[in-house]
Amino acid sequence: MPNDQDLSVGQLASRSGMTVSALHFYERQGLIRSRRTSGNQRRYDRSVLRRVAVIRAAQRAGIPLATVATAFGELPTDGVPDQEDWQRLSAAWRQEIEQRIAQLEHLRDRLGGCIGCGCLSLATCGFVNPDDDAGRRGVPSTLLDP
Repeated sequence: MPNDQDLSVGQLASRSGMTVSALHFYERQGLIRSRRTSGNQRRYDRSVLRRVAVIRAAQRAGIPLATVATAFGELPTDGVPDQEDWQRLSAAWRQEIEQRIAQLEHLRDRLGGCIGCGCLSLATCGFVNPDDDAGRRGVPSTLLDP
């Protein structure tokens, strides 16, 4: 049942820094939930602000929304998740974020050499085609040809 503490979609957008369309998208994806008033207007519990903040942080870290949805599936649906809930969620993402960091560091360390050689050969370049993924798929080495 809606109450005076609930937020309209406009209020949620203003408070979270998100667009209304993004909030509607998150709702369609099952990341956030609203209730409807007797006039069929959406109302969000204030706890949704925290979920939206987590979604934004996850997106900045490169965490896919599907991964966020999976993690949110383990949180309580009623009420506000507690510190322990959020710690479990962040621990689940830690390994993925550390892998991304390692990939980015590897990319950073090899970028200068790759640009310096100028080969861009899909057959031999570990930067453009790591582990010859294109070759295993039977894709010819002309992907970068004009």
